[in-house]
Amino acid sequence: MKNKSLANTAFYGILFLLTFNISEVMLLGPEQERAPLFEALAAHVRKNPAGLHVPGHSRGRGLPEELLSLGSALFGLDLTELPGLDDLHSPRGPIARAQELAAQAYGADRTFFLVNGTTAGIHALICAAGRGKIIVPRNAHRSVLGGLILSDADPVYVVPGIIPGFGVDCGITPREAAGALDEYPGAALLVVRPNYYGVAEDLDGLVLAAHMRDRPLMVDEAHGAHLRFHPGLPEDAMAAGADASVQSTHKLGGSLTQSSMLHLRGGRLDAEKVAASLSLLQTTSPSYILMVSLDLARRQLALMGEGLIERVLELARELRGRLARIRGLEVLTGEHLPGNAARLDPTRLVISVRGLGLTGYQAAGLLAERYGVFVEMADYGNLVAVISAGTARADCNALAHALEDLAARERPGRRLPALPLPAGFRKVMKPREAWFSPAQRVALEDAKGRVCAEMVAVYPPGIPAVCPGEVITPEVHEYLVLLSKMRVPCQGASDPELKTIKVVVE
Repeated sequence: MKNKSLANTAFYGILFLLTFNISEVMLLGPEQERAPLFEALAAHVRKNPAGLHVPGHSRGRGLPEELLSLGSALFGLDLTELPGLDDLHSPRGPIARAQELAAQAYGADRTFFLVNGTTAGIHALICAAGRGKIIVPRNAHRSVLGGLILSDADPVYVVPGIIPGFGVDCGITPREAAGALDEYPGAALLVVRPNYYGVAEDLDGLVLAAHMRDRPLMVDEAHGAHLRFHPGLPEDAMAAGADASVQSTHKLGGSLTQSSMLHLRGGRLDAEKVAASLSLLQTTSPSYILMVSLDLARRQLALMGEGLIERVLELARELRGRLARIRGLEVLTGEHLPGNAARLDPTRLVISVRGLGLTGYQAAGLLAERYGVFVEMADYGNLVAVISAGTARADCNALAHALEDLAARERPGRRLPALPLPAGFRKVMKPREAWFSPAQRVALEDAKGRVCAEMVAVYPPGIPAVCPGEVITPEVHEYLVLLSKMRVPCQGASDPELKTIKVVVE
């Protein structure tokens, strides 16, 4: 394809995106109509300049034919730090303005675009919080462990409650957080809200517990980028007064995979330390395609978020009601949550299949192989289906039809027994110390009583079963053996089959 024709194709494709309907009522101010980074990239492409710079495909011309066949417009935006396009690590132009608009939309004092996912944001927050104690729930994502190893912070784990019948954690309570903060004065507090199952604990109470002691509250809000834009959803972290949150905008906010945002509010966390940590942790070759997807996703949510989410909630209500009528299935609702303050994100459907005598892993496999239906996640007893702005009613119908047929074939009544979870955890070394200690690989059956030198996390959702520096107690050992026998997907372990495990040399 000739240089000029490719540029024209790219530009008109971009122009089409730029002029989508923005007639919705704007509640955040007329500036939310702008997409500064997108506009700068579009203007650059329209000039059709001579380009002697990276990336080497040069606006798509050097890409493999298979990629070009998918359409060339998007590749025209895959640019680098050229004059007028700004620099993520020192933003002063369109990236800076795009981040300011995102901060305004989310109620933050400062927002950072992340191209290394929410993981990089979690790492940066923990590094900025310092090397002292940090209170974290045991259901924290494996990215938290990475932050602990990088920062040398010392975790104090609080075990969240479990919802009976589902085996799903429901977060920590303000009382538990306050008790831990009183026991460890000076500690920071990090919580996961909402979790992978859509459970959102009492964030107002957690904010109060932290701020009464003048301690920062950081929120892993990976699954909550959409919460702020509809009154029927749980309150988002910035609205509740949290000091920081990291959101996977790509999960439910409409941006591309691996793009996220980090929001700061107030002065309990040093914004410059956060920025310096991000500069250290994020790639020096940030993807402009990922960043422009964040810019446009923010604009779409600000202008049309409530309408888009209203349709999502309607689909979710219909599907939830239909699944609840299938014998052998149980769907998680707000009535299953303890207390009055916890809420459930209705865009996530947690479906227990234990009544069919199946594990969630078995049911997910059958849905994919037999019916061509793929869900977000499976665990021992549940399926998790996510309804998003891109979900079609046909997708919901396909899941409902498949589960109706599956329930008819499996003859409900042989209820699967509950999975025995480890009763407790015993930390004897900081994660960083254990991670860098001399280690050896031993057979799993010989690991009981040893100090673990690696992490074993069931993925998804990525929650560690054991962390570096923890003793492999009899209860944990029994659980690891069960994971190995069931071939549950795990990450972190150097042996993916979990027949061996790395332990600290005694």
